[in-house]
Amino acid sequence: MKKNLLKNYFTNSALIINSIVNEEKKINLIIKNIKRCIGKNKKIIVAGNGGSSSDADHFVGELVCTYKNRLRKSIPAISLSCNSAIITAWSNDFSYSTVYERQLSSLGNKGDLLFLLSTSGGNKKKNQSVNLINAAIRAKKMGIKTISLLGNNGGELKKVSDISLIIKSNLTSHIQEAHIAILHYLCEEFDYIK
Repeated sequence: MKKNLLKNYFTNSALIINSIVNEEKKINLIIKNIKRCIGKNKKIIVAGNGGSSSDADHFVGELVCTYKNRLRKSIPAISLSCNSAIITAWSNDFSYSTVYERQLSSLGNKGDLLFLLSTSGGNKKKNQSVNLINAAIRAKKMGIKTISLLGNNGGELKKVSDISLIIKSNLTSHIQEAHIAILHYLCEEFDYIK
């Protein structure tokens, strides 16, 4: 076992999570946009790949069900990674790179919010999160704002998102830990929404 592996891992993870407080302005902007979306009876559409897909599902579960306040009203939200029939049919017959774009075209409406999670930020040349990039481009055409939680240097998604919050790390696990911390904080903010 590598010496001090446990201490180093959690120390580094904590440093990255603690650095999120420096993003207060962006987090407040995200909150403002979510409040506007909810206030107009619109929905939040969430997507990611791999672990970020699980985080997308988790976030939607917290919004639709409850977080801490069991009396809070439900917040309309959909995860694009939940329906295996849609994902496998479209990916098999057409392309995985357009599977989220296709769902957004069907389920999204002007004024909704697209919320994307990506540790890489996406890169078409490297074939990374192309489905998320395509969904963000489609969202813009539909009048849907895109909010992205990203890692590394933000990739191509930072360019096509209306708001992007980039975790300054290239370690996938730490980026995902920071993303889920942000998502839980957003749930804290909306726990007493009227």
